[in-house]
Amino acid sequence: MKNFMIAIIAALFVLVVSSVFVVFEGQRGIVFQFSKIKRDAETGDMMVYEPGLQFKIPFIESVKKLDARIQTLDEAPDRFVTSEKKDLMVDSFVKWRIVDFSTYYLRTSGSIENARALLKQKVNNGLRTEFGTRTIKEIVSGDRDSIMAKALESAASSREDLGIEVIDVRIKAINLPTEVSNSIYDRMRAERTAVAKEHRSQGQEQSEIIRATIDAKVTVMLATAQKEAFEIRGEGDALAAKVYADTYKKDAEFFSFYRSLEAYEKSFSSKNDILVVKPDNDFFHYLKNSDKVKK
Repeated sequence: MKNFMIAIIAALFVLVVSSVFVVFEGQRGIVFQFSKIKRDAETGDMMVYEPGLQFKIPFIESVKKLDARIQTLDEAPDRFVTSEKKDLMVDSFVKWRIVDFSTYYLRTSGSIENARALLKQKVNNGLRTEFGTRTIKEIVSGDRDSIMAKALESAASSREDLGIEVIDVRIKAINLPTEVSNSIYDRMRAERTAVAKEHRSQGQEQSEIIRATIDAKVTVMLATAQKEAFEIRGEGDALAAKVYADTYKKDAEFFSFYRSLEAYEKSFSSKNDILVVKPDNDFFHYLKNSDKVKK
């Protein structure tokens, strides 16, 4: 008898435990009866259980819990084509959450992977439309906010189609494909090289012009200086000749004597010099007539 009571108590405990389930905060529960979704008897709508302690029929009903928190869809970058038929690699992410659990489950079978795939397709369609109507220049120059706003507006239909509310669509990065980037970089490098060569050529040309101008100025300055030197030297020679002439006019004999002394001094300035002249040469006129000079 005692064992029978224990068995009954254990069976009741298992029955109670099997009939109770907890839906945690941030979750919603869907109950199945023999693999069919449990619906409201009056409205026929799918029954979605809110957070808290809930009950179900043991061994007949089962529970599937869905995440009601905000989710993030952040996958690999996708390729989009601009209005210029140029490819762009766009890295974006989407913030979303389930708002209609009945529609969500019917469209995705409760699989978050299915939900992500369907949501990504819908968001990408909106982005593809927006990128397809813009040029690369428009996209890069600040039209990104408009693209995100339009994509978010386009994804709003997910509420009715998938039971999902798209909270935000953000573009993290826009890049060119690797093969296009390499081609563009090569072209930019070639253009920069050509510009550098042109600047270098212009610089060399200007250098030659400046050098030629300076050389011409230097030549003119040297010629002018040489001309002025000749003029000053000529004026000096003329002044010296005038001084000599004036001196000669005052005392011709003394002038001749003074000039002869200068000649003697220059001729015998070195002891190694040898001078061969005839004794009666006029060079020694004042040496031969020294008595006359003394007088």
